Amino acid sequence: MATESAEVVINDRKEIFGWAMYDWANSAFSTTIGTVFLGPYVAGLARSAAEVAGTETVSFLGIPVAPDSFLPYCISFSVGLQVLFLPILGAIADYSNLRKTMMRLFATIGAIATILMFLVAGDLWWLGGVLFIVANLAFGAAIVFYNAYLPDIASEDERDRVSSYGWAMGYLGGGILLALNLAFFIFSEDLGVPTALAVRINLASAGIWWFGFAFLTWSRLRTGRAARTLPAGENYATIGFKQLRKTLSEVKSFPETLKFLLAYFLY
Repeated sequence: MATESAEVVINDRKEIFGWAMYDWANSAFSTTIGTVFLGPYVAGLARSAAEVAGTETVSFLGIPVAPDSFLPYCISFSVGLQVLFLPILGAIADYSNLRKTMMRLFATIGAIATILMFLVAGDLWWLGGVLFIVANLAFGAAIVFYNAYLPDIASEDERDRVSSYGWAMGYLGGGILLALNLAFFIFSEDLGVPTALAVRINLASAGIWWFGFAFLTWSRLRTGRAARTLPAGENYATIGFKQLRKTLSEVKSFPETLKFLLAYFLY
């Protein structure tokens, strides 16, 4: 069986580029889906469904919901799931060599859920919310493993630069796709494409972009090694929530940071 070299290679330009390309890939979800297209589109479908039913609300799992509130509720629910699961995933990232495997798994789940948003039309307004919950949870999960890679690929004196490089690639990649999608949306009728179909194509394009460019990441990132050894008597769940509790106790010393985190969760 082939094994990785005992020599740990860091500051490798090709690997750092592959790592940064994941930010380029997944930022399409943040810009095209989260920022611009999904919210207004799903709200519009839900309003139409409410008008057909002669009501001011739509029903999701038997719960009446205002059309404009449906997706924000889904966002809050997905963030709540992240609070439950990400500490465990953070422990897996720190105490195992599964970073690449788990990052690839969640990125694939998120990208596929995003591509399936093409199916959101007519009475399937609720599907947009369900797929967003899945995609957003997977998005956050993959980011945990992405961030855990930074100490593996960059020396301490290079981490700020490499981290900034990743952020820049994310803004660039997400911005380029958003610009293309906005242009397509604006000129869709001139191209003979109905507006609703143009939105659905744009939604799916974010998943295709995410999935496609992530292959550059998988081809260049090493598997990596466990950063730490799991303490005796601990498992990923217990150690993950202990770390979360420690972090929350420390963040009390930074009230403005705590306010930001609470606002992010409630939004």
